Amino acid sequence: MSTRPIRSVLVANRGEIACRVIDTLRRMGIRSIAVYSDADAQARHVREADVAVRIGPAEAARSYLDIEAVVDAARKTGADAVHPGYGFLSENQRFAAALAEAGIVFIGPPAEAIATMGDKITARAAVTARDVPVVPGLSRPGLTDEDLIAAAPDIGFPVLIKPSAGGGGKGMHRVAEPAELPAALQRARREAGAAFGDDALFIEHFVDTPRHIEVQVLADRHGNVVHLGERECSLQRRHQKVIEEAPSALLDADTRARIGAAACDAARSVGYTGAGTVEFIVSAHRPDEFFFMEMNTRLQVEHPVTELVTGIDLVEQQIRVARGEELGFAQDDITLTGHAIEARVYAEDPARGFLPTGGTIEHLVHPDTSPGSGVRVDSAMLEGLRVGSDYDPMLAKVIAHGTDREEALERLDQALAHTRVLGVVTNIDFCRFVLRQPAVVDADLDTELLDRLVADYEVAEPSPEAQVLVGLARIGVRDSGDVWSSAVGWRIGDTAPVITRLVSGGHHSTVSIRVDHADAQAVSGRATVAVEGVDDAEPWEADVVYLPAGDGQGSARLIVDGVSQSWSSVLVGESWWVSGPSGTWILDLARPVLDEAADERAGEITSPMPGTVVAVAAGSGDEVASGAAVVVVEAMKMEHTLSAPIDGTAEVSVKIGDKVDAGQVLAVITPAEAAEPAPAR
Repeated sequence: MSTRPIRSVLVANRGEIACRVIDTLRRMGIRSIAVYSDADAQARHVREADVAVRIGPAEAARSYLDIEAVVDAARKTGADAVHPGYGFLSENQRFAAALAEAGIVFIGPPAEAIATMGDKITARAAVTARDVPVVPGLSRPGLTDEDLIAAAPDIGFPVLIKPSAGGGGKGMHRVAEPAELPAALQRARREAGAAFGDDALFIEHFVDTPRHIEVQVLADRHGNVVHLGERECSLQRRHQKVIEEAPSALLDADTRARIGAAACDAARSVGYTGAGTVEFIVSAHRPDEFFFMEMNTRLQVEHPVTELVTGIDLVEQQIRVARGEELGFAQDDITLTGHAIEARVYAEDPARGFLPTGGTIEHLVHPDTSPGSGVRVDSAMLEGLRVGSDYDPMLAKVIAHGTDREEALERLDQALAHTRVLGVVTNIDFCRFVLRQPAVVDADLDTELLDRLVADYEVAEPSPEAQVLVGLARIGVRDSGDVWSSAVGWRIGDTAPVITRLVSGGHHSTVSIRVDHADAQAVSGRATVAVEGVDDAEPWEADVVYLPAGDGQGSARLIVDGVSQSWSSVLVGESWWVSGPSGTWILDLARPVLDEAADERAGEITSPMPGTVVAVAAGSGDEVASGAAVVVVEAMKMEHTLSAPIDGTAEVSVKIGDKVDAGQVLAVITPAEAAEPAPAR
C-alpha cells in the first residue's frame, strides 16, 4: 500500500485539544489550519495555528458542527487532511464520508467503523462475534418495553437501562426492583429521544461496585493492531470523567494482557484504523472479570496519561496511520513506565452544584512544565480570554507523571496548587480535595465514589495568608513618597495599624497590619487576622513582607515568618481574587449595613452563570410572589430557572435570546410599600 503525503492539516475543533494537535503538527513540520467561530476569534488555538479560517457564528450547529462549512474551509486552504479532535464531528460518519468525497484525508477510522461502534446495539453484536466479553443483557434493534421487562429477571437485578445512541449518562437508569422498571423505561425513552433523536433502548445487568477501565488501541491499514495499556477512569461525576490515570492500580499483569487482547479484538471486529479507545466495566470485587461497554472511535480527552507512561505521541501515530504507514512498533515493544494522573480544569463552581461559570481570565499562572518537573499542561487559557457559555466548560488538563502512583499524586496536587486562574471560577480546589481523600490515595475507586465525595465538599474559609494579601495589597502600592498621600499616612506618635474588614461566604474577618515599611517595591510589617463572631477563634499573627506586582494585581511573594510563598491577586470589579498554595478565594471589602431589611439589592435576580435567556416568565410591571419563575437561562445545554427572591413588582431588563454574564442583574423585584394604617374612627 502506497503512502500519501500529508503536509497541511485542518484541525476541526477548538480549545485545548486544538492547541494540543497543533503542537504535534508543528513538531512534525506540518502546516496547521485552525477554524473558529465568532466567539473564538481571539482564542489561543487561532493564535497558534499557521492559518485560521472563520466558519460561522458562535452557535456550534452553524460553525463547528457544520459539515459543509468545515469541508469548504479545508478545500479553500488546501488541507491534505483533517484532524477532528474529540467531540463535535469526531465521530460523525457523514463528516468522514464528506471528506472522502472531497479527496481529503480524515485522520480517523473508516466511516463504517464509526457507524457500527456509534450504535451500542450493533457494537455489542460486532464484538460478541469476536468473543469479546459483554455484560449479560438484551440488545437488538426494535426492543419494546415489554421485551425488556420480560428479559430483566433472567438478566438479574439490578439492571441498567441504556440508550442505543449517544452517551454522557443521558437516558441511563439503574433499576433495583422489577416494579420500578416500567416507569424507568418510559423516562429513559423520553430522555433518549430528546437528547439523541432516537429512543431505542437496551438493558444490561448492573455490575456491582463498577470501575471504568479503558484500553488505548492503535491500528494501521496493514492489519497491525496493538494496545498501549489501560487507563482508570472511575472518578466520574454523573458519568462525566474528572480525574483519570494510567495504568490502573486494580489490574495485575495477567488481567492487563487479557483486557488488552480483548480491546484489540474489538478493534479488529470493525476493521478499525487509527487511535481508538475500548471501554470496559470491571467489578472492584472481581478485578479478573471485565466486560465490553463501548468503543470511542477517536482520540480521548485523557490520552495524555497514556502518552506519558508509554512515551508515544498518539496524534503523531494518527497522522502516520492516515498517511498509510505501518506502525513502527509491535506489542512487545510497548512498555509502561511509572504512573500518570490527569485532572480536568473546568469553568464550573463546585460550591454551587457545579454550575457552569464564565467571565474574563484576568490573571493566569500555569505550573512549571520544564523537563524533569513531571508535569504537562494541555491548555486553551490566555489572560484576557473571555469564557462564555457557548461550548463545553473544560479549559485545560493538568497532568503529572511520577515513578509510582504516590509521586504522581503529589506532583499533580502541587501542579494544581500552582495553577492560578483569576477572574473565572474553576474546579481546581475541588480536584485537590478529591486527590487528598483516603479512598483515592488508596486507589479504592468505583464510578460512584466521586458522587459520594461531593456531599462532603465545602469551600474552605479563606486562609489567613489570603486575607492578609488583600490588606497588604491595599497599603503600599500607592505610596508615592508623599506622606500625605501615602496609604499608611503620617502621624505623631506610634504607627497606627491599617484595618481592613473582609467578607467571604458570609464569614467576616478583620485584618490589622502594623506597617514597618511601605513603598512601591515592598510592604512589611506585623499582621493580625481576627475572625469575627467565632468565640474560640484564635487570632493569626505573623511577620509579613509583600512584594507587589502593581496595584495589587499579578503575582506576588508573601513572606510569612521567613517562609516565602507564591501568591497571585487581582481586583475584579469590587472583589479581590487571591490564589496561593492553599486555594483560591474571592474576598470583598465589608461594608456596614444600617438596615439589613432595607438592602437595595434584596430584590435583585442575577444570573449564576453566563448563558442565553430562553424564557421570560414575568414582564416589567407584573406582580410576582416569592419563588415565582421570572427568567430562564440556558448554559451548556442545561436550563436554570431564576425565581423572585421576594414578593413585589418585577422590572425585567432582558429578553429572550439575550446573552448574559455571570452575576449580571436580569431583573429587580421591588417590594410593595407597607400599607398605610386605616385612620382611627
